[in-house]
Amino acid sequence: MRAAFIRSLINLARNDDRVFLLVGDVGYSLVEPFAEEFPAQFVNVGIAEQNMTGIAAGLALCDKMVFIYSLANFPTLRCFEQIRNDVCYHNANVKIVSSGGGLAYGALGATHHVTEDLAIMRALPNMTVIAPGDPVEAGLATQAIAGLPGPGYLRLAKTGDPVVHQRTPNFQIGRAITVREGNDATLIATGGILNNTVQAAERLAQRGIQTRVLSMHTIKPLDIESVLESARETGAIITIEEHSMIGGLGSAVAEVLAESGNYRIAFKRIGITDSFSSVVGSQEYLLKGLSLSVDGITDAVQSLLDTKTH
Repeated sequence: MRAAFIRSLINLARNDDRVFLLVGDVGYSLVEPFAEEFPAQFVNVGIAEQNMTGIAAGLALCDKMVFIYSLANFPTLRCFEQIRNDVCYHNANVKIVSSGGGLAYGALGATHHVTEDLAIMRALPNMTVIAPGDPVEAGLATQAIAGLPGPGYLRLAKTGDPVVHQRTPNFQIGRAITVREGNDATLIATGGILNNTVQAAERLAQRGIQTRVLSMHTIKPLDIESVLESARETGAIITIEEHSMIGGLGSAVAEVLAESGNYRIAFKRIGITDSFSSVVGSQEYLLKGLSLSVDGITDAVQSLLDTKTH
């Protein structure tokens, strides 16, 4: 996803000299092409993410379109006050890009696990929150968020993320992408967990269970219409996210269902429990322990549907 982001950003900068990129002393082997082609529009602020956010807000208030980039939770949690007061309060045209969303940096421990960012960012006024599901979506999301005035948050996975979309989808902020059709249940995924979700849907199909898969790349504004349509047309809704189950995709979908008055739909959230990880290891290892692997998602959906039919 990171490579797709930087390619799209370079294309944007070639057509708009207002595009700036600020980094927090990270992104080596990634950001150099942008820095070399647009040296006057690139600043390495150093390991000073709070200052980076303030600088970005100042540039934005001078009619620049500013992207800030850093790893994991550093451009979000570390800079929360600056994002709230400098960026969102002034509705500044700053796009915050986080690399390593979820458990991508699993071996570095809880300090580098990004498991609360979606909840925190979606709570901020004026903030648009996007978590693309694969590199194709990441490139399209970069273009889309650039065309959106005001603050934006773009949550990327890491490097080497599998491509889910074999054809370029119709990407619109606030509109889910239907990856797979089905009527027995709807699996709604956000971010890099989309690939595991699609694989789980394929395994369920082998068992005779046809699941609809939605890539809910935009958490705010949420595609309410797609959620309610799935509630009407399928027997259950399951949200899947590499994020805390509190405040993220699952909470957003639950809010929609509760306010709609649709109490009959079977509903389940699959995500990270309300705790810090007590183990370290690869992303794959941690996902397995949290039932976010292909097997874990498949079994959780099967269990919900079995319970619903008894």
